[in-house]
Amino acid sequence: MRCVIARFPFELTKSGVLESMKGIKPEQVMGESVIIGRRHYPVKQVGQVITRQDRRDFSADEVLRAMAKLGFTCRTLPKTGPAGILGPLRQASAMLGTPLSV
Repeated sequence: MRCVIARFPFELTKSGVLESMKGIKPEQVMGESVIIGRRHYPVKQVGQVITRQDRRDFSADEVLRAMAKLGFTCRTLPKTGPAGILGPLRQASAMLGTPLSV
């Protein structure tokens, strides 16, 4: 399949992506991810490996679209506003079940 990532055309196949990612240890997933085989990879890591470009040169959306078209399962971040995000102290307090008095 032909796709454009960071203004460069790439001819990608599912088997080619699987082969490229073979032996690559997944980094910790902090945002969007792609499931390749049985492993969850950060989207930017996958993009860097398959394009051999710096992660700053492409967006996560470009790689997500390409991986989804190839049939890989992609996970995106939930669309929540700033009100839904807890800081580390509030998150720990919520996990303990005690209200945080601020």
